Amino acid sequence: MPFLTPTVPPYESREFMARPRTERIRLLTAFWAENGFGSPRMVHTIYIVKLVLFYALGGVLAATLTSHVGSPLDVAGWWDEPIVYQKLVLWTVLLELFGVAGTWGPLAGHFKPMTGGAAYWLRPGTIRLPPWPGKVPFTRGDRRTAFDVLLYAAALGSLALALVLPGVHSASLAAARPEAAGGLVRPALMALPLVLLVLCGLRDKVLFLAARGEQYLPIMLFSATLPFTDLIIAAKLLIVVVMVGAAVSKFGKHFINVIPPMVSNAPWRPKSVKRAHYRGVGGGDLKPSRLSWFMAHILGTTAELVVPPVLLFSTDRELTLVAVACMVALHLFIVSTFPLAVPLEWNVLFSYIYLFLFVGHPVGEGYGVLDFSQPWMLPAVTAGLLFFPVLGNLRPDLVSFLPSMRQYAGNWASATWAFAPGAEAKLNQLKKPAKNQIDQLVAFGYEPDVATMTMELAIVWRSMHSQGRGLISTLQRYLGDTYESYTLRDGEFGCNSVIGWNFGDGHLHDDQLIEAIQKRVGFAPGEFVIVWVESQPIHKKTQEYFVMDAALGIVERGTWLVSDCVEQQPWLPNGPIPSNVTWRHPEYHPSARRPEQQAAPGPAGAAPGMGLTS
Repeated sequence: MPFLTPTVPPYESREFMARPRTERIRLLTAFWAENGFGSPRMVHTIYIVKLVLFYALGGVLAATLTSHVGSPLDVAGWWDEPIVYQKLVLWTVLLELFGVAGTWGPLAGHFKPMTGGAAYWLRPGTIRLPPWPGKVPFTRGDRRTAFDVLLYAAALGSLALALVLPGVHSASLAAARPEAAGGLVRPALMALPLVLLVLCGLRDKVLFLAARGEQYLPIMLFSATLPFTDLIIAAKLLIVVVMVGAAVSKFGKHFINVIPPMVSNAPWRPKSVKRAHYRGVGGGDLKPSRLSWFMAHILGTTAELVVPPVLLFSTDRELTLVAVACMVALHLFIVSTFPLAVPLEWNVLFSYIYLFLFVGHPVGEGYGVLDFSQPWMLPAVTAGLLFFPVLGNLRPDLVSFLPSMRQYAGNWASATWAFAPGAEAKLNQLKKPAKNQIDQLVAFGYEPDVATMTMELAIVWRSMHSQGRGLISTLQRYLGDTYESYTLRDGEFGCNSVIGWNFGDGHLHDDQLIEAIQKRVGFAPGEFVIVWVESQPIHKKTQEYFVMDAALGIVERGTWLVSDCVEQQPWLPNGPIPSNVTWRHPEYHPSARRPEQQAAPGPAGAAPGMGLTS
C-alpha cells in the first residue's frame, strides 16, 4: 500500500460507476475484504503521531506538570497517583469535546478540514439537536444560538481550568494513601464541567455524546461527591459495567459481521490474514469465517464477559496482572485496526485505567466492592450504572447506543441517504464549515472519479454489516425503477458533514435531523429519500425501520428479521430481503398514489411516532 497515495479499486471509474449497483457492491466488497478503505498509510501515520505525541505525551505532561507528582519521566513515581488518573480523564474529555480525539480525521469522514467538533459548535447558526425539545424548557429549536456557543465555550474552559490547577489536600486520600503526593482535583472543579456538559447536552445531545458523557461523567460525579476509597470502588464498577455491557450487547447475530470488515481495514495486516476472516473471498462468499467467529465470540465477547468480573473480585496479584494484560491486549487490538470513528484515545485511556484501578488499588487492600463506606452504596451505584444499559437494550429507541454500552456490537441504528441526480449538492447550502464528503475528497487531492468510488466504499462497508442489507433492500423496493439513478450515501458520513460529529449513532441523523435540513434546504419531493433503522432490542428478532422523503415526511414503517439480513451476501444476490410493512402513508407512498400526486407537498413526519429522538 503506497504511503502517500490511496489504494483504489482496479477499475476504470466512469465505466465502473455505470454498472448496476448490485455488481458494483459485489466487486467493491471483494476489494474491501483485502484493502479496506485503501487509505494511504500517511493517514494512519498521522493518527499514530496524534495519539502518541499529542494525546498520550500531551496528557502526561498536562497531568504531571500541574500536580506536583514529580518528573513526567518518572513513570514509576506517578502512574498510580489518583490526581493523574483524574486529570487524564479531564484531558480526554477536553479533547473529545473539542473534536480532536475520537471521530476525527479521514477515517471518520472528515477529509478537509479534518476537524469537525468545535468548528461547528463555536459557530452560531449551525444545526443543533436537543434530545427532548418538547419536554425540557428552553431547549426548543434546532438553530445554534450565541448562548449555545457561550455555554459550549464555558464547558471547554471549565475542563481546562480543572486540568491546569493543582490538586488540593483530601483527608480521605491521606487516610487511605498517605504517600500520594498530588492530592485530588478540587471537587468543585470536577462538578462544574459536569453541570455544564449536562446543560450543553440538554440543548444539543451531540455535545453530551461527543464528550463521551456515558463513560466519563460518572467519574467526574464520583470525584465530586465521594471520599477517595468509595471513588475508586465506584470507578471499578463503572469500567466493569462498560465492558460487560459491551459483551452482553454482542450476544445477537450482528457482532460476527463486525470483525471481518474491521480487520480488513487494518493497514498492517497481510492480505492472507484479511482473507482468512471470510469464508471465500475468491469464491464470492463474504460471510464471516470460523476464525471470525472465534475472534468475535471467544476473544471478544467471552473476554469482555469473564475478565472484568475477575478483576473486580480477584485478590491474587498474578491473576489480576494477567487479567489486566488481557484487557489491555483487547484495547490495543482495537487500536491496531483503526476502526471507523477511530476511538483510539478511549482505548489508550482505558488501558491505563485498568492498570491504575486494579493493580494500583488491589481488592485485598481495601478497594473491593464490599469496602464501600456505607452498605447502601453498592446497590445504589450499581443500579445507577446499569440503568441506561438495561433500558437501552430493551428500548433502543429511547437511549443512544453509547449509554447503552453497544459501541462495537454491530447492532446500530443506521441510515442510507438517497439523492436524485444533482440533489446532494444542495446540502452545501447549509451553514457549516465543511462541504459534502465528495467535495472534501476532491479538495483533499482525490480525482473526482476516484472520490466518487471512495464514497461508494462507505455504502459497501455498511452493506457488510447486517443492517446495511436491510437498508439497501428497502431502498430498492421503495425507489423501484429509479433506484439505479440515485446516489447513495451512508447516513453516518452525511451526518458528519452536517453537524460535525457522529460515532455511529443513527439517532443523530434520524427524522429530527432530516427535518432540520429540510427547513433550510427545501428539497423537492423525491430528491432526498432516507431509509432509517433502529437497533434491535435484546428481546426481539426484528429491527424497525422507516422510509422518509425529506419533502413529504415519513411515508413507510415496517420491520425485518435480523436473521434474513445476516444470511445474505452483502450485494443481495438473491434480491432484497423480505420486510413486514406495518404502515404506509395513504397519500404520499408510491404504492398508494397516482403519478400526478407524487409531487404533492405534505407535512414532515406525518406518521405515528416511534419515539426516535433520543
